[in-house]
Amino acid sequence: MTDIKTPEGADNPAGAVDPTATPAAAGAPGGPGGPTAVAGGAGGLAGRRFEGLYFALRNPKVIGGLSIIIFFLLLGLIGPLFTDFGPRERNVGPLGAPPSAEHWVGTTWYGQDVFTQLAYGARASFLVGVSAALIAALIGMTMGFIAGYRGGWVDEILMTITNVVLVLPAFVVLIVVTAYLGINNHFTQAFVIGIFSWPWVARAVRAQTFSLRNRDFVDLARLTGVRPLTIIRKEIAPNMGSYLLMSFVLLFAGAVLFAASLDFLGLGPRDSMSLGLMLEQARAANAWILGVWWWFIPPGLAITMITGAAYVTNVGLDEVFNPKLREM
Repeated sequence: MTDIKTPEGADNPAGAVDPTATPAAAGAPGGPGGPTAVAGGAGGLAGRRFEGLYFALRNPKVIGGLSIIIFFLLLGLIGPLFTDFGPRERNVGPLGAPPSAEHWVGTTWYGQDVFTQLAYGARASFLVGVSAALIAALIGMTMGFIAGYRGGWVDEILMTITNVVLVLPAFVVLIVVTAYLGINNHFTQAFVIGIFSWPWVARAVRAQTFSLRNRDFVDLARLTGVRPLTIIRKEIAPNMGSYLLMSFVLLFAGAVLFAASLDFLGLGPRDSMSLGLMLEQARAANAWILGVWWWFIPPGLAITMITGAAYVTNVGLDEVFNPKLREM
C-alpha cells in the first residue's frame, strides 16, 4: 500500500524518533518514552493517555472524522433492523423508484431497496476493513518488532522478505489471487488483503524499535533478565501506542478501498452485498444512462466518506500526538 500516506517520519529510521526531542515531541502521547517516561510508571503512562484524550476531544479533524466513521458503523450495525427486506430481494417496490417515504434511498432497476443494500454494504466494508487491518497490523508489527529489536541477520532476513512483498504491485497481485481463489466470503477477502498490506507497517515499526531498543529503560529491563518478547510487549510497544493506532487507521482505510475495488471488478463475494458490488451492479444495469442516480451515488459517497474520514482522523491524531503540529 505504497500509495497510502504514512505517519510523519514513519519510514525514516534516522528521523523516526528525534533523540534530542523531549518525550512528548517524539511522536507519541508524551512521545516514545525515555527514562522520564519509565520513571513515571503506570501513572505517567496514564497521564499521557489522558493528555492525548484531552487534545483529541479538542481537535476538529479527529471529532469530524470519527463522527463520520461512527455514523456508517452504526448504519451497518443497526441499519438492517429498520428494513423488512433482504439486500438481494427483488420486487420489494417499484422498479427504479426515486427516494420516497417508503423507500428512503429509492429502489434499483430490479426493485431492490437501496437503503437495505447500503446498510448491509456498510457492514461488509467495516467487516473487511477491520479484519484486514488487524491481520496486516499483526504481521507487520511482529516483523517490525522482531527485526528492530534483534537486528543482525534476523533483521536482514525479515527486511528482505518485507522488501520483496513491498515492491509487488499489491492491487495487481490481489486481482490475480482473488480471481484464482474465487473469493466467496468476506473473511477470505479480508485475509487476502491483509497478507499483502503489512510491509510498510513492518518497516515503520522496525525504525521506531531501532530508536527505542537502546534506551536506558530497555537496557535496565534487559539487565534484570526480562525476556525479549516481554521487553517488546511491556517496554517498547506501549511507548509506540499512538503510532500503532495511526497505522491501524490507515490500514483500515486502505483495506476498505481494496475491497470496494475488487468487488467493483466482480472479484468479491457474490452471494452477499457490499458497497463495491452495488456500484458494479449499477454499472452493469446502466444506471447512469437510465438516470437512476440514487443507485450508484450513495455507495460511492459512502466509500469516499469512510476512507476520507479515516485519513482526516489520521491527520488529526498526528496533530494530537505531535506537539509540534498541535494547535493550542
